[in-house]
Amino acid sequence: MKTVEHTRDTLPALTDERRRALETLAAQPDDTIDTSDIPELADAQWTGAKRGRFYRPIKQQITARLDADVLAWLKADGRGYQTRLNTILRGAMERDRDRKGRSR
Repeated sequence: MKTVEHTRDTLPALTDERRRALETLAAQPDDTIDTSDIPELADAQWTGAKRGRFYRPIKQQITARLDADVLAWLKADGRGYQTRLNTILRGAMERDRDRKGRSR
């Protein structure tokens, strides 16, 4: 079996027929979907699972002014300081959302 990979840019155009079929599926209530042929996963199968492993959020380039000592601290561990900054900010955002009782 050949694996086919697409990006958003290389996906074939949806036909009207396929679009209608997808709209019909999207409108279908979850409790009417037959999942009897899908085996239940045991707890052991979730061991080592990582939430969001394949999730790649869209990045947006910005210009930000940081205190020099904060930037030095971020860069102290070498490459990846922008990723570390994003991780710190995401953690703060999620804590704030949890505190306010908002969903993601």
